[in-house]
Amino acid sequence: MAITELLIQSTLKLCIDPNTGKDFISSKSARNIQINASDVSLDIVLGYPAKSVMADVQALVMKALKALPDIGKVTVNISSRIVAHKAQQGVTLLANVKNIIAVASGKGGVGKSTTSVNLALALAAEGATVGLLDADIYGPSQPQMLGITGRPESTDGKTMDPMLAHGIQAMSIGFLIDNDTPMVWRGPMVTGALEQLLRDTKWRDLDYLIIDLPPGTGDIQLTLAQKIPVTGAIIVTTPQDIALLDARKGLKMFEKVNIPILGIVENMSTHICSQCGHEEPIFGSGGGALMCQDYQVDLLGSLPLDIKIRQQSDAGKPTVIAEPDSAIADIYKKIARAAAIKIANSSQDHSAKFPNIVIQNS
Repeated sequence: MAITELLIQSTLKLCIDPNTGKDFISSKSARNIQINASDVSLDIVLGYPAKSVMADVQALVMKALKALPDIGKVTVNISSRIVAHKAQQGVTLLANVKNIIAVASGKGGVGKSTTSVNLALALAAEGATVGLLDADIYGPSQPQMLGITGRPESTDGKTMDPMLAHGIQAMSIGFLIDNDTPMVWRGPMVTGALEQLLRDTKWRDLDYLIIDLPPGTGDIQLTLAQKIPVTGAIIVTTPQDIALLDARKGLKMFEKVNIPILGIVENMSTHICSQCGHEEPIFGSGGGALMCQDYQVDLLGSLPLDIKIRQQSDAGKPTVIAEPDSAIADIYKKIARAAAIKIANSSQDHSAKFPNIVIQNS
């Protein structure tokens, strides 16, 4: 049987990426198909960071192609390419930031900041360039969670260089004030500070910027919706009924301002005893899944209430860094990859490709 490009494409159309559920032809992942007699080479370009699963994808494609009769040498090159996607209408993208992910919760104490930092580190571990903006002006926690001390530097006297930790870029009001200094500010000052932190930070070619929002649906969330180009939002909740009530309000807020919901993360879904390993749903069970069903959104993942997560975050080395091969780190990576895939499947931003049209009187 002659090896033709049509045959290769037909084979790849039956080959499903287990991470996206799409075949490599309809997803436009298969590119640069080259045929030399019976030898075949091609590129698979994934739209999401996938360092930990690239070998699996490569093996899947090679197995499908090697099953063809009379096939010769098969070469499959795997890579990721993250592109900018659309934000809410009327808000332009930031320079050097392709996609912004807001991580929110309806109430405090559900582990939103811990989830934010681990998701940022998970995306970086998967090969993306990632930034983390701590938008909680009153109670910044990311400096401690990332183990960063010191002040940001400015090379031009106008912008701030992001702080660096564990391979990600970070900015927080906590880098600019003393730990025991309370932020006694009214709403306009808080939202102004958020915009300055975002726009006056010299972010360096970010694939994703994670914004760790304060709890609630107040001034900062409204500013985010109206002035900051958000690609999608992740809602963090626990299975507890009270937490779910507030999480639903947060979700509805993003829906009203036309910011897509990437999915829900259920934190503290079960408690794991540090002595015997017994697992128990002390905050209830199934709440996150029911909320997803009610609003037709995805459950990105469920995380246990494990003392190590708290200890590692307090020590400035979150779980994805402290125990990168652990089961919990794997959950964070799967959640991060699922969110990135949701973004990859959304509409791209092509505004940079169109020239500005200037009409002059002559």
